[in-house]
Amino acid sequence: MSFLKVSGTKIVNGDGNEITLHGAGLGGWMTMENFISGYPGCEFQIREALAEAIGGRKAEFFFDKFLEYFFAEPDAAFFKSLGLNCIRIAINYRHFEDNLNPRTMKPDCFRHLDRVIEACSKHSIYTIIDMHTAPGGQNGGWHSDAGTHIAGFWIHKDFQDRLVWLWTEVARHYANNPWVAGYNPMNEPADPKGTGLVHFYDRVHAAIRSVDPNHTLFLDGNTYAIDFSAFPDDAKERWDNTAYAIHDYAIYGFPKTPEPYARTPEQLKKMRDTYKRKRAWMDEKGLCVWNGEWGPVYARREYDGDATDEINERRYNVLKDQLDIYHEDQLSWSIWLYKDIGYQGMVYVSRETPYMKLFESFLARKFRLAVDAWGTNDKYVKQIYQPITDLIKDNVPESNRHLYPPIWSLEDRVARLSRTMLVAEYMVKEWADTLIGLDERQLDEVAASFKFENCLKRDGLNKVLTDHAASYKK
Repeated sequence: MSFLKVSGTKIVNGDGNEITLHGAGLGGWMTMENFISGYPGCEFQIREALAEAIGGRKAEFFFDKFLEYFFAEPDAAFFKSLGLNCIRIAINYRHFEDNLNPRTMKPDCFRHLDRVIEACSKHSIYTIIDMHTAPGGQNGGWHSDAGTHIAGFWIHKDFQDRLVWLWTEVARHYANNPWVAGYNPMNEPADPKGTGLVHFYDRVHAAIRSVDPNHTLFLDGNTYAIDFSAFPDDAKERWDNTAYAIHDYAIYGFPKTPEPYARTPEQLKKMRDTYKRKRAWMDEKGLCVWNGEWGPVYARREYDGDATDEINERRYNVLKDQLDIYHEDQLSWSIWLYKDIGYQGMVYVSRETPYMKLFESFLARKFRLAVDAWGTNDKYVKQIYQPITDLIKDNVPESNRHLYPPIWSLEDRVARLSRTMLVAEYMVKEWADTLIGLDERQLDEVAASFKFENCLKRDGLNKVLTDHAASYKK
């Protein structure tokens, strides 16, 4: 068994044969996310709230069981049966060290990650370890688990030092495991200056290489993995054995699409041009490209009613057409995501499970209030927040409204601060209080809702992925 490595624009095995990685992201697990797992706000908020509601010991028991059940060997076997060969595992730095006890590895912190990597390797599935959160937050998204829209990582050196230290420990731990395809040192960085990201990549590359000379690095572009304008011209020599990650979400795969997707020449050209623009710097420099995240979201009958099937057929067409574009470049990709509670996952938790029944009305209200940022439909609350947007437009010159990151419009910024942070924060306690009174057996049953055998398969999505994976070089 040989390590994978980058050779020119390709990923190859020890014999020099090209290996195209096609798979999915394991999100919502070691980095829990609100739209994936059903809670409001950020992971650290619900963990703290549940400990207050039911006690620290029982809360730790529940979350440990959640981690145990969310991904296990049956998940790996199913994943492999689809012809897929790589899982990008999103992890949260908080599993390994504590903000109040930094640079001290927690006991057994690798237990669940080791277990999943081993389960994947038994089924010949590569894994890529993705640091989905950084101390202080590497961007202003909820998935940075910082609870703020200001990315503190870029303005506090100690946060940067801690992450470099942590990657050294992670790389040392997996240095001899060839089923780990490589390391994704930072998910979706959003460094306002760009130069801080390059400096961090210099440091983390050197730190990882000091203990692990073999594994490939997958470096995200800036501003949510789309911008390489500040990257150095000597990247190929500067960072050896490195691929560069774009995230290629298509606007036609989301509720806020400018128009229903009809596979018109104009729409296809827009998707192709967007993808080509994101990878243009790598193509100019002769570098290897990896699409670390992409994929539509899907309608749900309880929220979208009779329009569900029509919406989802359009989303599957977006999926197919993106894959056709990727196939032309023999692109390695990792769709977002493997498992959730029914919005985007290849498999999703059944509505008949204890978790979904327990939180049914809460989830419906969370949807109506649009407190999750990802793919949200704000039709029920738009009129409430529009006056805030209008207030800013009426009183702030247009030239002063262009804040970083530019992919956040004024409307997006208002939504993130007012709905996904403020309103969501007020709902955290209610989520936790729902589990008050349950004993450990009952908590175990709720957590077991996330077991593979308690999930449904999104057959339309899985068939599209399987058909395209079969056409790639092995």
